[in-house]
Amino acid sequence: MLRPKEADRELELAVRLNPGPWEKHSISVAQNARLIAEKTGSMDCDRAYVSGLMHDIGRRAGIRGILHLFDGYDYMMGMGQEEIARICLTHSFPLKDVNTFFGKYDCTLEQKDFLQQFLESREYDDYDLLIQLCDAISLPNGACIMEKRLVDVALRHGLPDFTLDKWRAFMETKKHFDRLCGCNIYTLLPNVMDNSFADLI
Repeated sequence: MLRPKEADRELELAVRLNPGPWEKHSISVAQNARLIAEKTGSMDCDRAYVSGLMHDIGRRAGIRGILHLFDGYDYMMGMGQEEIARICLTHSFPLKDVNTFFGKYDCTLEQKDFLQQFLESREYDDYDLLIQLCDAISLPNGACIMEKRLVDVALRHGLPDFTLDKWRAFMETKKHFDRLCGCNIYTLLPNVMDNSFADLI
């Protein structure tokens, strides 16, 4: 696993290739993942941070839809970072169904088939679930309540038929970490209320 400073450097290099709000979103995911992992008392905080920081590293290759998952996976596998590569593929799928991606399907049919088989063959661990959760509560300027972030995504990508099932899966994941942490995770994260009440547009 990359060390946090190595991951910081990877993100810095990636953003030079493709600047955008995904940088601050990635930092927000990483910081929130670390705080939640620390509270569980059973997770590796550095692994949580690095996984969060690198979950969208495929965006280094440019403006992509679902293809950024494969770009991240290939890049991390090329570095021998299998755990991070896994997160690059699983972070968008609380439901193990490749057809539940919010965004453009710009991958090949072979890639789509590979991803479906990959998701079905993996038992999600708490790091997969944690990054899915933090991706669903992290705006570029920090954490917010999940409903705010989900509406933000819906405004950009619409409301496909699978939307409610995916939202329910995210909410179940939040309950899982509430139980692990022994508290509502929102109480662990700074600026949740300010960010939640800020305008979406």
